[in-house]
Amino acid sequence: MAGPDIITLGCRLNIAESEAIREMAGAQDDLIVVNSCAVTAEAVRQTRQAIRRARRDRPDARILVTGCAAQTEPQTFAAMAEVDGVIGNREKLEAAAFAPVADKVNVSDIMAVRDTAPHMASAFAEHARAFLEVQNGCDHRCTFCIIPYGRGNSRSVPAGAVIDKAKQLVDAGYGEIVLTGVDVTSYGPDLPGSPSLGQLVERLLRHVPDLPRLRLSSIDSVEIDERLFDLIAHEPRMMPHLHLSLQAGDDMILKRMKRRHARADAMRIVERVKAARPDISIGADIIAGFPTEDDAMFANSLALIADCDIVHGHIFPYSPRTGTPAARMPQLDRATIKARAALLRDACTAQRDAWLARLVGTRQSVLVERNGLSGHAENFAPVRFTTPQPPSTIVAARISGLENGALIAQEAQ
Repeated sequence: MAGPDIITLGCRLNIAESEAIREMAGAQDDLIVVNSCAVTAEAVRQTRQAIRRARRDRPDARILVTGCAAQTEPQTFAAMAEVDGVIGNREKLEAAAFAPVADKVNVSDIMAVRDTAPHMASAFAEHARAFLEVQNGCDHRCTFCIIPYGRGNSRSVPAGAVIDKAKQLVDAGYGEIVLTGVDVTSYGPDLPGSPSLGQLVERLLRHVPDLPRLRLSSIDSVEIDERLFDLIAHEPRMMPHLHLSLQAGDDMILKRMKRRHARADAMRIVERVKAARPDISIGADIIAGFPTEDDAMFANSLALIADCDIVHGHIFPYSPRTGTPAARMPQLDRATIKARAALLRDACTAQRDAWLARLVGTRQSVLVERNGLSGHAENFAPVRFTTPQPPSTIVAARISGLENGALIAQEAQ
């Protein structure tokens, strides 16, 4: 094995940071880094599970745990016999943190951090697309969310640094870049001139003309500025795929979550963007079984999947996170939460299958994954090829069928 083994859980931002860690840690073949997630109790459980599995597989390795779960619960992981060290979210982007040290816990106050992305990854070992951090942290305090305490307050990467890194990634052969962050649409207020995300995207596309595809990670629908909307609607290099942080489809639940949009706002932005760009696909995060959610409230969230044509659904069964206001609200029983999550997933699957079926017979531009056998269309539809394709290339494909949730493609002649 050349270099450390990186185990990544959670979001696209973690993927980007894991690759930065890989570069910084260098040729430490005996090192395993677990980059954790804290978004749900299940994510924390999976982190512990990954640590134990790593120790079983490599009993002589040095295991370091970092990421949001390590930041918010450092002592939990320090108490695990399998763990050699716990590194905070600030420290994980410093090369010195991965050298053997005496202190088992190296976690500082994330709220004191003001800079962003001191080290951005230049390569992605397991991905055909590159993930480029443009923002970190969050100034909002949704009642269910622990992530601000793992990531700190919102801070933005200056446009010049973003553009320089994007040029490097394109020169390295990446045909698609995904802009990532914790609250990407909050980009800019902390920078001189307070640029918007739309202005950043516009500058990036102008100064990196050889980039074929630009995609956004999860965004907040109420923070989409007009310049960004115009680019999403009309710029062909902006991928026709939006993933929205919706969380619920009932106004009372949204209010209790301390979200900044109403159900009508979500529907309005989807209707508007689909009117401007009919081929766009919509994804969303939805929480099942938030405290106080009754049957009628849940029905509103369930109906949102069809109302907003959500074809990329990320469904999260609610789990209380210690220290958050929602954890002190009246809780639903786990069986109800599990059942509602299953209904939401079924609705998303039905919406997705109908959408994929409509794509059969079309031609799609597909970014081929590293295995050469699968890829994703511009609208992020999953694609499987009947014959191997050159990895990490963009190919024109003819969609001939649909099987097990993926489009079947042949290279277009």
